Amino acid sequence: MSPVKRKEPPVTSLRVILARREGAAKLTDYAKNEMIYVQGDAADAVFYLDKGNIKLTVSSPNGKEAVIGILGPGDFFGEACLAGRSLRVSSAVTLSECSVMQLAQPLLKRLLQEESLVAEAFVAYVLARNIRIEEDLVDQFFNSCEKRLARLLLLLANFGSEDCPELVISKMSQETLAEMIGTTRSRVNFFMNRFRKRGFIEYNGDIKVYRSLLNVVLND
Repeated sequence: MSPVKRKEPPVTSLRVILARREGAAKLTDYAKNEMIYVQGDAADAVFYLDKGNIKLTVSSPNGKEAVIGILGPGDFFGEACLAGRSLRVSSAVTLSECSVMQLAQPLLKRLLQEESLVAEAFVAYVLARNIRIEEDLVDQFFNSCEKRLARLLLLLANFGSEDCPELVISKMSQETLAEMIGTTRSRVNFFMNRFRKRGFIEYNGDIKVYRSLLNVVLND
């Protein structure tokens, strides 16, 4: 199964629209490894990621944590509050330096009604995320750890993006990759070394992904 190819939303145009609206939030800069919100916090706003990468996690009562998503520029997050959720169901932490815009519920609802570009970007994100969730489930049930890791690396490197000539992933721990595909760090390390030996990836901090890695995903 090939990764989702998602056209990037017009970030600059969205920023212009949001900046000219009365009461619109301004961009806030975050450092790497900084919490934006924590699971259980009050949920009264949606966030828009203008720059950087963010990790979404959930924690169980006994302290176990799982990564449920990695977001990039143009993604919304925290949108469950629009469906009546009063508390955050996950935590959001930055994986790199980020610029984030916080949109209060009333403001975003007005923008969705009055600004077609905002509505188009939001709907496109929700649809792409739903497709991704379905593919993740199929991937988890039917594919090997090696294929799941290859697909994840391609997704994180924005494979198929028109604006991404080089497929590079900012530094990410093998523990995080293991959590996302449901395996151990040792297995991730084994397959990363195999991918590197076969010329599919390079890594020394950042991970450079070559399009030939798609062969692992497509191979029966």
